[in-house]
Amino acid sequence: MAQQEKAPGGILQSRIAVVGAGSVGSTIAYTLLTKPVASEILIVEPQEEFRDAQVQDLSDASYHGNTSTLVRAGTHKEAGQCDIVIITAGAAQKQGESRTDLVGKNKAILQSVIDDMKPFAENTILLTIANPNDVLTHFTLQYSGLPKQQVLGAGTFLDSARLRGALANKAGVAASSINAYVLGEHGESQFVAWSCANVAGVPLSTFPATTNIDRKAIAEDTKQKAGWIIEKKGATNFGIASVTASICESILFDQKGVIPVSHYQDDLKVCLSKPAVLSRKGIESTVELPLSEDETAALKESAKSLRDIIDESEKAK
Repeated sequence: MAQQEKAPGGILQSRIAVVGAGSVGSTIAYTLLTKPVASEILIVEPQEEFRDAQVQDLSDASYHGNTSTLVRAGTHKEAGQCDIVIITAGAAQKQGESRTDLVGKNKAILQSVIDDMKPFAENTILLTIANPNDVLTHFTLQYSGLPKQQVLGAGTFLDSARLRGALANKAGVAASSINAYVLGEHGESQFVAWSCANVAGVPLSTFPATTNIDRKAIAEDTKQKAGWIIEKKGATNFGIASVTASICESILFDQKGVIPVSHYQDDLKVCLSKPAVLSRKGIESTVELPLSEDETAALKESAKSLRDIIDESEKAK
């Protein structure tokens, strides 16, 4: 059973598996190594020589610094017994490739990965990073058979961090003083919950430096930022690694942090992002924000968009 046990000296023992050792997976592993969250990180990757090289490079980083985390190669079966499995494996969209084709390709990769990991330990939590994130989180839940609280995606956590950074620059305060969320799909139909956004509890509309900000431009820049980074350098890896480590920390340390992640919504019949309390159980609960009528409509529209993608994918079998 995946659980945290006491090691000598009282250190909590936990294991995280990273499935996929490419740019994103390896950066996540490095971040988990330098911000110690687990006692062991397993790298699972079908290209064995590439995997072993990544393990050696990551291990070299562990020999200098304040970490006792062990990095090693692992199998899919071993991954299925870890406390958290981070799924980064997936294909990038090629020029001219339809969204349906991309989803179909990544669904096949995902199903193969999950089948190879079964049976899962009772408390294993699956964290999907691969894109399209909400759709793949939906299929992770479907293929794994795990309880819905144990399956989540990174969702709009990074989008929300980008939003807070932009608002912090406008307000002239630290990003940690900004409360603001991007909700819905991690993608085209995402939206900002402006009615709930504030600076240290003061609504944006009354905080002097944010009274007249261009909300539409900020929301659009937030949505397009990942695309711009990918166009210029080929991938986004540092930002997603940082937020992934924060998710793992909240789960394994039972912090009960409120984080916008993709998880299944019973009323909407789809996975999308709302703030959730993250604990050792995974999704402890969903935090329902007091959205405006327009924002509530945007959430429903985002859910419909995601359901349409899922339905298209199912029909294309």
